[in-house]
Amino acid sequence: MLPYINAPFEYVAGALGNSTDELKLIFSFYLSYPLAAVLKRIPDREPWKKNLFIISVSMFYLVGLFDLWSGLRTILISAGGAYAISSQIQSPYMPWIGFVFLMGHMSVNHIYRQAVNDPSVFDITGAQMVMVMKLTAFCWNVQDGRLPESDLSDFQKEHAIRTLPSLVDYLGYVFFFPSLMAGPAFDYADYSQYITTTMFTLPPGTDSSVAPPTRKKRKIPRSGTPATIKGLYGTLWLFAFIKFSGWYYPAFFLGGEYMKYNFFRRIWQLYMLGLTTRMKYYAVWSLSEGSCILSGIGYNGLDPKTNRPKWDRLTNIMPLEIESAQNARAYLGFWNINTNHWLKNYMYLRVTPKGQKPGFRATLATFVTSAFWHGFYPGYYLAFVLAAFVQTVAKNGRRLIRPLFMTPDGKMPLPTKRYYDIFTVLLTQTVFAFVVAPFILLGFSDTLKVWARVYFYTLIGVAASFALFSRSLPLRKQLVQRQSARTALDESAIEKAAREELQKESLTRTDTQDSMASHSKVPLLGIADDPEADIVEIVKEVKAEIETRRRRGSLMQGFDVKKAVQEKLKQFKKA
Repeated sequence: MLPYINAPFEYVAGALGNSTDELKLIFSFYLSYPLAAVLKRIPDREPWKKNLFIISVSMFYLVGLFDLWSGLRTILISAGGAYAISSQIQSPYMPWIGFVFLMGHMSVNHIYRQAVNDPSVFDITGAQMVMVMKLTAFCWNVQDGRLPESDLSDFQKEHAIRTLPSLVDYLGYVFFFPSLMAGPAFDYADYSQYITTTMFTLPPGTDSSVAPPTRKKRKIPRSGTPATIKGLYGTLWLFAFIKFSGWYYPAFFLGGEYMKYNFFRRIWQLYMLGLTTRMKYYAVWSLSEGSCILSGIGYNGLDPKTNRPKWDRLTNIMPLEIESAQNARAYLGFWNINTNHWLKNYMYLRVTPKGQKPGFRATLATFVTSAFWHGFYPGYYLAFVLAAFVQTVAKNGRRLIRPLFMTPDGKMPLPTKRYYDIFTVLLTQTVFAFVVAPFILLGFSDTLKVWARVYFYTLIGVAASFALFSRSLPLRKQLVQRQSARTALDESAIEKAAREELQKESLTRTDTQDSMASHSKVPLLGIADDPEADIVEIVKEVKAEIETRRRRGSLMQGFDVKKAVQEKLKQFKKA
């Protein structure tokens, strides 16, 4: 630690009642803004200088500000191990070896952190969690770079590393200071394009007049305004967290005062505990994203509608979408977005054999990875398991009930849909107030105590929903039948679709084929001499398919008449 640097933080911390390390962490987020502005002004033609500046700032944060020599050692071990594994092991199992090494190393620190159990002291596990995402992705990207492009998906092609980076470039990627402490994580391909400024090259064919404005001869567009907006959002969330955390904190829910309120008030307070905790993450991730935008790495091309630069490449959180989510998928999808991307691209899809769809094994591997990545507090696992059940129930409910508030074709909402939307927002927020409580309380006994104080309402609701939506009870069948009854057998629509498809087929005939048809009764391109008879037959078979689906109790929502006609026409061709 640099001499005397601790003194002002100790003074302010004593006045505010916060810990010194917490103030230092907040200070580092704000300090990253002017330092990101300096980074942006280093000449584009000298990327090595940018790398050295990035590494130097991170050294100041870790050692000069926090005195985290052990943290520096941890990052170097992880980074060095990942680089050595990816460069020296020529095996298709290389990324998995890197994954086990990085997760194992982080798990040791998680266990130590849990043993110390002092949230006020800053340690390296938060930064290491970000590092694990970056470095496991790096190992996979190196492995993708060794494969032919025909074996890769579009995402893999874009992020593959064909040539191993130099140590300076690699360390610049590892120690990128705007996202060092709290993320967001990103792939090496993004950093490489950023440091070489190829990220800011206009796509071929783009009019140069729509190029975003830059200063002097730099290629990085101006980003002061969007960065300032993100910084202001982060500051507002920070002040809100400081204010609300004095009212809603874990100890209150474990004490006797909480039980003085009625059941509905206790649920409201549990929701506010979750919201207050989320405010902290909204603040941290907004501030971090703002400095990334200011540095330029948040650039994501031009908006095709406005031709203005987009700065959402590293967006990690969408607060309004979370707080107004209508279902579990939306709630979880807008939270920690980059971690969701990492789990999807480097776990969920990687454990699935080529040519197959992800199944239970992929889901289980993703769940286990996410749980271990967070740590070993029982609350994490209680929340994960319950969230999985909630997501399943929500999917079933949405599939069975939502179509009743839409037009029969599922394309337009009915007037009653607004009431469905309001109800699902309230239900989602109420359910997740219960689900996220273990993430905040962490302990098993503390979680059960608070859950019991609200009578396990979500557990009971989930169990009841599984029973009600099961095939053994009549509710599911009644909902399916009600959907089917709303789907009218519109014979004219089927006939219209059949005529359109037959007309398309007839237009594909060549003059030669038409001439041949005049001398032969053999159908051409599957089209018979009597199209009216085919239309009648198609209408008859499509109606029969609809009736069959109704009798089986299959959902009619989204049944595509046009597609059904096309399938029948294909069958006629083969006959």
